[in-house]
Amino acid sequence: MTGCGTAQTSDDPPTIGFLAQNNSRDFSKEMSEGFRVGAAIAGGVRTEVTGPDTHDGLKQVEMLNDLATRAKGGIGVSAVAPEIVAEPMAQVIGQGIPVMAVAGGLVAPGSGVKLMIENDGFELGTMLADATADRLPPDATGKIVIGSNSPAMPALDQRVLGMRARLAERLPKLQVIGPLDTGRDQTTNLATWQRLADANPDALALLGAGDVDAINLAAVHAEKNAKWLAAAFSIDAKALQGVKDGHLVATISAEHFLKGAVAGWMLAQHAKSGRSLPEGWFVAPGLLVQASNVDEIIRRQATEASRLEAARPQMEALTANTMKYLRPLDQAR
Repeated sequence: MTGCGTAQTSDDPPTIGFLAQNNSRDFSKEMSEGFRVGAAIAGGVRTEVTGPDTHDGLKQVEMLNDLATRAKGGIGVSAVAPEIVAEPMAQVIGQGIPVMAVAGGLVAPGSGVKLMIENDGFELGTMLADATADRLPPDATGKIVIGSNSPAMPALDQRVLGMRARLAERLPKLQVIGPLDTGRDQTTNLATWQRLADANPDALALLGAGDVDAINLAAVHAEKNAKWLAAAFSIDAKALQGVKDGHLVATISAEHFLKGAVAGWMLAQHAKSGRSLPEGWFVAPGLLVQASNVDEIIRRQATEASRLEAARPQMEALTANTMKYLRPLDQAR
């Protein structure tokens, strides 16, 4: 992780790279944009950002190997499936190129990666459960349905575990169903939530673990003029509008732009000056979005400049004292 690679001159700045999960989904594009911005703030490096058009772990392997031929200063990898890219990441590290994990939920054994920048997914799940439970009486009976657009994806699985654990604490008389596979494809996901709403008209809440879930839960709630509560994880414009219109009681931002910015800044500083990279799980914050702050977040998300204005002081605070945010890598959840 600490190898600096080939010596550079002022006329030949090092190149750092970022391998995104995909180039189509809002969360992944935010992370890529943040990486470029963080590297630009640090200065002194070139950046290259790439990724498959859709979730494709095997394509990521191919693109990582290609990126490693140019991004000798270091690479951030947001893995679709951490176990698929583990061996290729180890091979890149073996070439003396620093590699860090950015999101993905965990670092797979054998990857050799010693730094991951990621949320506490379990904690984010408890945040969403609390926002839901706050709207229900503590002795409420009935059921809550949980869906996930990417089951078996570590980050989303941890969100579900956090939701289930906190709902059991706050609403012990409720039956919690799921997680049910709602599908990653936008059309499939919408149809699944429509079926789940029709099959559970007496549900107190429908909760999603992913970004597509948030967009479509808001749409289904509006379509059916539903009485049940809805909440999920996204700050896509449609999800934020869903909160503003009252169709989502809450949505959680995993702050992907900020995670990308921290990764880009750290790799740039290391590549240009040899500044040591921290080791461990760097716990990135999440953000609860509700009616009380949704207008502020809509304004924040309006442009790259407004996102940068909001993220820059956070990035500076996070990187000023990295030890404060580090936990052992094997504790990631």
